[in-house]
Amino acid sequence: MGSCADQGTKSRTERLRALALEEGFDRAGVAVSFPPEAWAAYREWLSQGLQGPLGYMAARSEERRSLEAILPGARSALMVALGYSQPVRVRPGWPRVARYALGRDYHKVVRSMLRRVAARAEAEFPGARFRPFVDSAPVLERAWAHAAGLGWFGKNTCLIDSRFGSWFLIGGLATTLELEPDAPAEGGCGTCARCVEACPTGAIVRLGDRWAVDAGRCVSTLTIELRRPFEPWEEEAVGDWTFGCDVCQEVCPFNQTRPSQPERARTTDVPDFLAVRDWPSLEEIAEWTLERWDLATRGSPVRRAGHKGLLRNARANLRNLRSSDAGRQNDADG
Repeated sequence: MGSCADQGTKSRTERLRALALEEGFDRAGVAVSFPPEAWAAYREWLSQGLQGPLGYMAARSEERRSLEAILPGARSALMVALGYSQPVRVRPGWPRVARYALGRDYHKVVRSMLRRVAARAEAEFPGARFRPFVDSAPVLERAWAHAAGLGWFGKNTCLIDSRFGSWFLIGGLATTLELEPDAPAEGGCGTCARCVEACPTGAIVRLGDRWAVDAGRCVSTLTIELRRPFEPWEEEAVGDWTFGCDVCQEVCPFNQTRPSQPERARTTDVPDFLAVRDWPSLEEIAEWTLERWDLATRGSPVRRAGHKGLLRNARANLRNLRSSDAGRQNDADG
């Protein structure tokens, strides 16, 4: 039988996990550290320059080893998952946006939910401190989420849950509480390489005995983070993607629903994600003024691309569409 201290740690863990699920998260787990190989993989990724224009991934890199940088005295992390999948319609001539960005900014949605969990936890555990983080702090979130049992790393480097797939967002709640960790998630892609083969730019590459994403070639990075005009190959590569890219997840077998596994890629029930923006045509977006862009993108993840970036993307999409139409016409004439 465990000690009273062990029982207390377990009960605190169960209670925090319950609070997260009551708030609406789909899954929750606890980690007290992440495997050393995750840190080694991150450092190797940086050393090879695979962060591309994501300079912030190299900045404050040493702080990413632990949670101390965001919460002094942190001993554990409650990690959460929130599904965002929903049906999409692709219309030539209209912007194509990654599914996570169809509705309200996930940073705001997940952070608000975590803050409510933290408020309840602070009331139940006086003296304990909590700090939410959602893709905006020097934390290796995927490594913590893997350690907390929320998913294993696919070849596309997304976290994949063997039962639910990969259409989920992650966030965390660093805490000074001592908690009982969950077992890291286990699984693998086997010989499947659909994401590698389908990636428009060949951005999924081998890095030693692991797979990694070359951010400098990733369509998501090109359409969101790049702060300059496209080079010719980049413009061609983005195709009809105006913000982000879902190709590697769309082809993943773990995201394909089956009669025996209806939970895979199930449609989200989060109202903020289902409140899909009604974007105008690419022709209209390509001519937006700064004021029009500002008004249209408030509260949307698409704002991250910036005014110049979004117009650049829309104009590239239009040129690619016209080129594609011309190619089909030439084939028909031939």
